[in-house]
Amino acid sequence: MRTTDNPTGALQPSSVQRMAAVVEVAPGAIVSRTLMRTDGGNVTAFAFDTGQALAEHSAPFDALVHLLDGALVVSIAGEEHTLGAGEAILMPADVPHAVRAPSPAKWLLVMLKSLKGP
Repeated sequence: MRTTDNPTGALQPSSVQRMAAVVEVAPGAIVSRTLMRTDGGNVTAFAFDTGQALAEHSAPFDALVHLLDGALVVSIAGEEHTLGAGEAILMPADVPHAVRAPSPAKWLLVMLKSLKGP
């Protein structure tokens, strides 16, 4: 996986962005760019070439996948969900999930850390 040349990668405040243009597909690769990072979570843009994937894993917080362009197959607890451009799916905390691209894809991952409370 590689990141873009922007050292921080962050989006500029109060600047309109075309989200599908914040990251580009590279042949045979996964490209990522962290757009925002706070104590409450982060937003990362990904570009997967055909056949690229993230192996099954789990995370301790909820994660929203929002497909910007192309197609993705998201597996959650062994059930596959095919996303088209403009669609999103929530991957719940502590549940095994995986992501693969049957064709080039650009997508956003929004990870939200749970607030610890009584």
